[in-house]
Amino acid sequence: MSEQSRTRADWLLLIGFCAFLFFFGLNYFGLIGADEPRYAQIAREMLVRHDWITPVLGGKPWLEKPVLYYWQAMLAYSIFGVSDWAARIPSAVDATLLVIAVYFFLRRFRPGFQLDGALMTASAAGMIGLARAASTDMPLAAALSFAMLAWYAWHESGKQAYLSGFYVFVGLGTLAKGPVAVFLAALIIFLYAAAAGEYRLAWRTFWIPGIVLFCVVALPWYIAVQLRNPEFFRVFILQHNLARFSTDVFHHEQPFWYFLVVILFALVPWTIFAALAVWETLRAWWTESRTLFESEDKFNVFLVVWLVVPVIFFSLSRSKLPGYILPAVPAGTLLVAEYVRHHVAGDDQPPLAAIILHSSVGVLPIVPGLMIQYILVQRHVPGGTAFLMSSGVALALGVGIALTLRSKLGFRMLRFVTLVPVILTVAAVLKIGGNTLDETLSAGPLAREIARVEAGNLPTAIFQVPREIEYGLTFYRNQAIDSYDRGQIPPRDHLLVTSEGFKPETSKLLEGRRVSFLGNFRPQHLEYYWVSAPGMQEIQHEH
Repeated sequence: MSEQSRTRADWLLLIGFCAFLFFFGLNYFGLIGADEPRYAQIAREMLVRHDWITPVLGGKPWLEKPVLYYWQAMLAYSIFGVSDWAARIPSAVDATLLVIAVYFFLRRFRPGFQLDGALMTASAAGMIGLARAASTDMPLAAALSFAMLAWYAWHESGKQAYLSGFYVFVGLGTLAKGPVAVFLAALIIFLYAAAAGEYRLAWRTFWIPGIVLFCVVALPWYIAVQLRNPEFFRVFILQHNLARFSTDVFHHEQPFWYFLVVILFALVPWTIFAALAVWETLRAWWTESRTLFESEDKFNVFLVVWLVVPVIFFSLSRSKLPGYILPAVPAGTLLVAEYVRHHVAGDDQPPLAAIILHSSVGVLPIVPGLMIQYILVQRHVPGGTAFLMSSGVALALGVGIALTLRSKLGFRMLRFVTLVPVILTVAAVLKIGGNTLDETLSAGPLAREIARVEAGNLPTAIFQVPREIEYGLTFYRNQAIDSYDRGQIPPRDHLLVTSEGFKPETSKLLEGRRVSFLGNFRPQHLEYYWVSAPGMQEIQHEH
């Protein structure tokens, strides 16, 4: 096959896999959790107001996060219209661009395995999951990964254009999630320079034209939003950066080892070989430190530093959420690509135990993927025929992967055989579980049920329900949601969404009001009522 034909085939595979893994089925289930609908609604309100500076939710400034995701979502809304799937397009696009960046980097600096590295990055569980989420995690991970690849390209080639790109992408990362992008980039570079014994490398990175580029990219929005909202520094920097890191004020506390577990799951199905690659790199670093940094294997050390720094840094934080660790995932998949490249070049087979473990980890997600409806409804993995059939499929695939990797085709087939269970798992989750995910985890179906029984777009209030429902209804009903729990009781007729079993006749909050039961949403154990303005005391509570 000619080089041109090979490149064309690579692009077809990249486009096909990214389209399936990141874009296919974005509309199969609605926005989940509190963050997705909240960020989606902020972008909508900014678009309606034609305001590209101040993030707004419910007509009030919402200054927890910078603006990059909102800009991307506003652009998606402008092209496709406002919808839950359009809100997810920015993350899917960012993930695709990251995969393409990995491909180009490897083709230029580590040719021969660029497609392996790109597809390994695309197929990591953390990448797939957060590429399908309307959140700020993927924009930060993509921008920081672009920056790290650009920096290493400058380090290896000496071309200032790459260093310029590094500063531009750090600026975009700062617009994605704040100063954490600058801190992580600086820490990774400094620790790598220290490991190599080249402290001047860190100093040479401090480049005045690059700093100017960073300021041009990042500072205009920060200055503009501070001028419009004098409380921005206090809310964003002090509360949502420093306080979030040093205290559990936002109630996301987890054990110190939490992110070690998260990164292992985020790298599935490549976890085993990523761990082996880290081990081999550390062993070579310990035994060959002088010669290691004079060879191309120094790239592996850089990747290990890039992988470890976010894990340790966020482990020190009192506030921990799974998405924080996403910037480390591309480093892990690139380590696997380098591991494969070295072993194939040396015609070297990995240990049998590693192949068996890799095959097991690679196929394990198929079991919950095929039984996702049972898990979502019953809240546990069921036994019986369904479990045996799912396990049988996983076992057959696992044996096939192991036998292929031990055959004459060997390690070169790792990418292809491992992608098979990834594709099957994603397809199963979307096709089998999409509707159940929608009904059990999203406020979209609830909002549609309410819309069918109400007369007009009444104000909506909630009482004793999770905040996921509050923000979900905010997006799907496109209105600010009042909360009885916060003392926000609308003075006029309104709808009330509350937990199943609520008895309005016993609530002092509803004295002097007429309450009519409208229906219940059994998948999430919720009920909804019409509540009159004060002065009408009859309660109708017929189910």
